Amino acid sequence: MLTMEQIYRIRNLKKFEGKSLRKIADITGHDFETVKKYVQKANFNIEIRPKQVRTGKLSPYRELVLQWLTDDGKAPHKQRHTAKRVYDRLREIYPDEFDVSERSVRNFVAKLKKELKMDTNGSLPLEHPPGEAQVDFGKARFIENGITYDGHYLNISYPHSNGGHTQLFKSENQECLLEGLKTIFEHIGGVPTAIWFDNMSTAVKKIKDYGERDLTKGFLRFMMHYGFKSNFCNPNSGNEKGSVENKVGYHRRNLFVPVPEFKDLREYNKELLNRCDKDMQRQHYKGLGLIKELFEEDKKEFFKLPEVPFEVYLHEFAKADNYGKVKFDTRTYSSSPAAAGTQVMIKAGAYDVAILDNNCNLIVRHKRLYGQEKESMIWIPYLELMARRPTALKYTSLFNQLPLSLKQFLKECDYECKKQTLKIFTRMVADTGMATAIEAIDEGIRCGAKDADSIWATYCRINSGSLPVMDISLPDTVPQLNRFTPDINIYDELITSGGLGL
Repeated sequence: MLTMEQIYRIRNLKKFEGKSLRKIADITGHDFETVKKYVQKANFNIEIRPKQVRTGKLSPYRELVLQWLTDDGKAPHKQRHTAKRVYDRLREIYPDEFDVSERSVRNFVAKLKKELKMDTNGSLPLEHPPGEAQVDFGKARFIENGITYDGHYLNISYPHSNGGHTQLFKSENQECLLEGLKTIFEHIGGVPTAIWFDNMSTAVKKIKDYGERDLTKGFLRFMMHYGFKSNFCNPNSGNEKGSVENKVGYHRRNLFVPVPEFKDLREYNKELLNRCDKDMQRQHYKGLGLIKELFEEDKKEFFKLPEVPFEVYLHEFAKADNYGKVKFDTRTYSSSPAAAGTQVMIKAGAYDVAILDNNCNLIVRHKRLYGQEKESMIWIPYLELMARRPTALKYTSLFNQLPLSLKQFLKECDYECKKQTLKIFTRMVADTGMATAIEAIDEGIRCGAKDADSIWATYCRINSGSLPVMDISLPDTVPQLNRFTPDINIYDELITSGGLGL
């Protein structure tokens, strides 16, 4: 058989150089009939021929072995045929005529198993009745308050209508999964009847035989609270939730490009829900009408929301160290000096972490740390204690953790000044945060402040802003007067004369 390059040369000599077939045969050294064949050939499409199956010694046993392997699909995994067991059974059934090596049987069984897998792994288009949903996470970077996060966005799609909603988080832990679902349920005013998930570890603890799952306690409690049925995809079967996988890409391209930047993630997630609603005012890709109209059919099938909202949080106990700090999820959170050395309760949600005492009273609430963030410090409980005991301030380890400018100012203060300054600093932190309070201290020191009142005045000026300068426009009825400049020396004369008269 000639190569494509050789065939091309033959045809080129004939078509573009006008050589005769005999001349081409002489030039190329190919047989005349071969040259004639390729000059006259009109179809150069690749010819696909079915692979010929050669019959062998095992061909008579093919159907029997195939039946054994097919029946294995109904048996427990550890009770299925191995190639060795197939070999032994064939020898038992056909002791006189079976003359095939074990190695040949192994190759034969491997080929049959491959054929069975190809027959059963085909993807069929799935029909989804109204009211069902699919859920999956995607990844997207975002910027909150100037800090960049590699985040995760929860997607829920409604295959019947092709509608969908999304919520952005800093993780895809269980609290984020459940918080996202809860928020979307409340936004759409109902609960999908059945929801398809992949085998995410936040929901599935273990995959057992016959497709059964051990679910995590938190997910199971959430599922029972809202009453929906959960379906989990078979491993490596993406077609079973193709709707949401398409929606993951759609949301990324249309909602998270360019990289979103905002002040508060909760508020941004509210905006995302509204944008997803607006996106439903477009045609369904199959031309069945507006997605919004089809989504109304979904909503008719949704379950009602439970009367009592589900509170999404992870509940743990932890012992505070000598400074009242606790460890959670490898990160450190402050509580209160009063909690030092005691056991506290941690309630962690998707957005925040609450620290409670043994009586379940709130001590402090932190924004939950993610990414590179390692420690969250809320100073108010500590500052309140320092204000009550200013004389012991410089001997505490917490004094070293105070901002440098505040430490320098306090070192130059007497007892009463320290007490008042710490009270004012606590108030400033509570009102507008640590950054603004430090700015007031720095500005006050720069302007020569020596007492707490001066620091407070500086803080008020910074936060109230500059007073507006108004242009005064006088009416025409007011006469124009010459500028009068008083002579203040006359006051000296009055003082002098008054003194002489005494």
